[in-house]
Amino acid sequence: MTAATPATDTRASAKQGYAGRALIASVLGYAMDGFDLLILGFMLPVIAADLHLSSAQAGSLVTWTLIGAVAGGLIFGVLSDYFGRVRMLTWTILIFAVFTGLCALAQGYTDLLAYRTIAGIGLGGEFGIGMTLVAEAWPASQRARVSSYVGLGWQLGVLAAALLTPLLLPVIGWRGMFALGLLPAVVSFFVRRRVEEPALFTERVARSTFAARKLPLKLLVADGRTTRASIGVVILCSVQNFGYYGLMIWLPSYLSKTFGYSLTRSGVWTAVTVLGMAAGIWLFGVAADRFGRKPTFLFYQAGAVVMVFVYAHLTTPSALLIGGAAMGVFVNGMIGGYGALISELYPTEARATAQNVLFNIGRAVGGFGPVAVGALAARYSFGAALALLASIYLLDIFATLFLIAERRGAELE
Repeated sequence: MTAATPATDTRASAKQGYAGRALIASVLGYAMDGFDLLILGFMLPVIAADLHLSSAQAGSLVTWTLIGAVAGGLIFGVLSDYFGRVRMLTWTILIFAVFTGLCALAQGYTDLLAYRTIAGIGLGGEFGIGMTLVAEAWPASQRARVSSYVGLGWQLGVLAAALLTPLLLPVIGWRGMFALGLLPAVVSFFVRRRVEEPALFTERVARSTFAARKLPLKLLVADGRTTRASIGVVILCSVQNFGYYGLMIWLPSYLSKTFGYSLTRSGVWTAVTVLGMAAGIWLFGVAADRFGRKPTFLFYQAGAVVMVFVYAHLTTPSALLIGGAAMGVFVNGMIGGYGALISELYPTEARATAQNVLFNIGRAVGGFGPVAVGALAARYSFGAALALLASIYLLDIFATLFLIAERRGAELE
């Protein structure tokens, strides 16, 4: 057996240190997404009262933030494959920070809407770029696990917003809360100074000139196998976002109207569901590295079908509490698997494009989740809407079985 030399140890330590910095940068980027969207939800009534906004105008601030996020995902995914993961991650965080900070200076609906939309463009690029950066920095044996940590970043941001906003909003107001959005600019400085481009990306760039490289979007449908994978991933991401937004937007109302829960009690029960989601994300990463991507997805998808249907028929407080946590595990836990799955299905020249474009198409489709659940609830009942929502995960199972290839442990191309 060959003994490790000091030079070997130094290289291994440097590589591990780089991988850790890449992970921290990616987690922080996605955490800021979750934090921003939740504090906006908390602040909407205060902003509407101060700026004399109608309910439609206040709601459109969220809608256009998400529209900006979809556009940002598409734009920065492609740019990241051309110009570098770290460079574009830095720009997405910086755009997000500056225009969130400018919201503190808004004088009315028009300029606030413009700031929120542009901030959303920065926000939308962070998920896919972060997933790509982590996948290329870590070894195949840990790829799903560390990608799930990026997914957990959103939950950390949501938790921080839930804890800090009630404390800070009465003290510094909504303008002060938006001013805090400038802090991510410090993160962008850390990313630019402390995180280098992945070796895999720089090697690919060195092999070809800019003019010779293919448009990343074309590589998502380069052949039959890749096209089937792209369709499958879009279905997975659409169902994921449709179910998540459909449940989380309406869950407090469901608990309040059906069971008479107070706002505080509905919030506690919803928070337990969110904690279940966080546990599910972490467990997904561990299972996907050990058992494979497809078996883990199929297990979670079947669990989502069962638990959403079961939850719609629960009636006692303890059952709703436990059932909500279990439902959260399966419904949102799958977010822990997309980073590794998509990274392994596409080449380096299109990896960030695939992450951002396919996930954000799913995010756009998922935006109709609350509308669909609300319409079904109005026509029938919340319980019936949730039961029907369970059926969409059957489409997920079909896509995983017939459109997605198993690539666990594969070296990235």
